[in-house]
Amino acid sequence: MSAPAPVASVRGVSLALGGRRVLHDVDLDVHAGEVLALVGPNGTGKSTLLAVVAGDLSPDSGTVSVLGRPVREWRLQALARERAVLPQEQQISFPFPVREVVSMGRAPWRGRPEEDLDDLEVAAAMQTTAVDHLADRSFGSLSGGEKARASFARVLAQQTGILLLDEPTAALDIGHQETVLGTARQQARAGAAVLVVLHDLTLAGAHADRLVLLEEGNVAASGTPTEVLDAALLTRVYRHRVEVVAHPRTGDPIVLAERGTAADADDVDDVARADRPREDTC
Repeated sequence: MSAPAPVASVRGVSLALGGRRVLHDVDLDVHAGEVLALVGPNGTGKSTLLAVVAGDLSPDSGTVSVLGRPVREWRLQALARERAVLPQEQQISFPFPVREVVSMGRAPWRGRPEEDLDDLEVAAAMQTTAVDHLADRSFGSLSGGEKARASFARVLAQQTGILLLDEPTAALDIGHQETVLGTARQQARAGAAVLVVLHDLTLAGAHADRLVLLEEGNVAASGTPTEVLDAALLTRVYRHRVEVVAHPRTGDPIVLAERGTAADADDVDDVARADRPREDTC
């Protein structure tokens, strides 16, 4: 049997912003039932690639499709019923209470039978993200972490089959990081496709089914967490020595940065080469 078609697909995508090439000939498939994490150093195109998949940015070349249809052909309202986007910045211009901010996720369903579920979906999303006690607070008065959780609740309330999350754990404490990514895993187990940008490689290794490692706008590696979270590869891409060890209970990869020494670029390259397995010769 052939593998199921991806729900979102990127082929040969390149994009320049501000005169700088941000993405270079990138291929990416996002499948239902999986959490796919985009990882890599700052400025390597992770958020840009997520925005391209969302249809918020148009590439200079290449194709982007959602559910087999070019993303540029979708009407915005219809696309919003298929994919929900959590941006990196959580900004609301007016002093809306949290309940109303979460309710904004239901806008794509206005005038449709699903609108009858608005109150139920909003309440469930707020409970899942533990912001129900903040329902009447002004969104602008919340802490960074509370804003992030309320915004994630808006995404959940939207009830789409594709979740595009840009650094959803950046402002969260360790407990809420696990809650958000655990919820993303539950969504995937229920059949959703989750594409998430993460900076914490250990979190990515614990919660993602697959990783795509970006390096200067190119795909440096793609595969399971064990395949991608390789010490030599990460040392080269991040330009900093790292060590990868297995979690003593789960076996998930834990990425540790070497501290106490400052390695220059040549030194890091030497470490990366030395850590690569040597081919047997005879």
